[in-house]
Amino acid sequence: MVSVSRALARIKSDLRPHLPDETIEAACREVGHKWRERKLGPVATLHLFVLQVLHCNTAIRHLRHLAGERVNAAAYCRARMRLPAAAVQALLRSSSEAMRSSEAMRSSAAGAAGALWHGLRAFLVDGSSAITPDTPGLDKALGHPRRQTAGCGFPVAKVLGLFDAFTGMVVEALGLPLYTHDQSKVWTLHPLLSAGDLLVGDCGLCSYAHLAMLHARGVLACFRMHQRQIVDFRPGRRTRRKGERGRPRSRFVRRLGRHDQVVRWRRPERCQAPAWMSGEQFDALPPELEVRELRYRIPRKGQRTLCVTVATTLLDGKRYPTGEVAKLYESRWEVETHFAELKTTLGMRKLKSKDARGALKELAVYCLVYNLVRAVMARAAARQATTPDRVSFIDALRWLLAAAPGEDVPELVINPRRTGRHEPRVRKDRGSGHAFMTKPRAELRKALRRRKVNT
Repeated sequence: MVSVSRALARIKSDLRPHLPDETIEAACREVGHKWRERKLGPVATLHLFVLQVLHCNTAIRHLRHLAGERVNAAAYCRARMRLPAAAVQALLRSSSEAMRSSEAMRSSAAGAAGALWHGLRAFLVDGSSAITPDTPGLDKALGHPRRQTAGCGFPVAKVLGLFDAFTGMVVEALGLPLYTHDQSKVWTLHPLLSAGDLLVGDCGLCSYAHLAMLHARGVLACFRMHQRQIVDFRPGRRTRRKGERGRPRSRFVRRLGRHDQVVRWRRPERCQAPAWMSGEQFDALPPELEVRELRYRIPRKGQRTLCVTVATTLLDGKRYPTGEVAKLYESRWEVETHFAELKTTLGMRKLKSKDARGALKELAVYCLVYNLVRAVMARAAARQATTPDRVSFIDALRWLLAAAPGEDVPELVINPRRTGRHEPRVRKDRGSGHAFMTKPRAELRKALRRRKVNT
């Protein structure tokens, strides 16, 4: 029998400190999964799954070369199908917590305080998407873009991710139908936050209902103001009366500085309650909520100055100055880098599973692999006296693919800070030059045959 390869041994050595074999089996039992002792049990299947995704979701037939043992493709597919999706998602949450608790303390060059923002644990939340195979089941479960011609595209999964702001690790990732608003499902992530934590997000998550739900849990929030919300920083401004337009609905409380004020938001009318909340849940929200509104400017060379308005429950202006809150919200853009590393570097942009449950499992394993790479970056940051976000993700991934079991993390590439950098979003490579599909393949074949007949 061929000995287990170095790649598979490395996966096992990296996973077991944060995800022991007993934890994997316990998670499967908790969701009612039963299995018999075989070569591809839950532990072995998950290890092979991680190995496959770590190599950019390579072909199943490649696994026998990577694992150094005979892996039957059909048997491995059946083993992956047996693996419960709920168990894999639970394992992602438990391993993420174990990695963050062990790595965050060692990764900061400034000690434990470096993992906090003004003494608060900060988290980033945002949505993205992933393409799935074009099967009837996935199209029914996830949906496809409405303007897409039938038969010319793929079903698209909405991905809602919660990231640790310091380590960049995924805390939770939800796979949802395409046309699901972030705010209608973000409340399912609230139990993962503790009182005193801080959640940072974009304008799609800024609403009275969401801020009130976070406030009830003792969670602080910092979101960009929604574009339909009217904000007025003029002294002596008047609150909008019933039937009046063009004035803010909030009531002024106190001024903290120029373009920095505390106001009292009123709960909207019940007819304006969000569709994802019941009437009883909406009525349980407090009638008023104090919110801090502030605006800052980002001068950009060669472009118009950008004004950003933020709504936050960080009400203490002395403890949380305007400049610090502005830097906090600017860190929200790190989540775009995290999704780019997942989708472009690791290959999560296009999933391979042909059913909804398999897509959820694949998504969870992608996040698990991403956290493994982030753990390597955290160790390298501690060694090189920097923060994890400066360590090169692709360099950490390359080392992880080539390292031997037990090998210590070497010095990795440190990315410099490029403040004020602006690049046009264009591609130089022309690609294959083939046209995009605008009609179903069957119609294109008929047109091709007609052209051949006519010629």
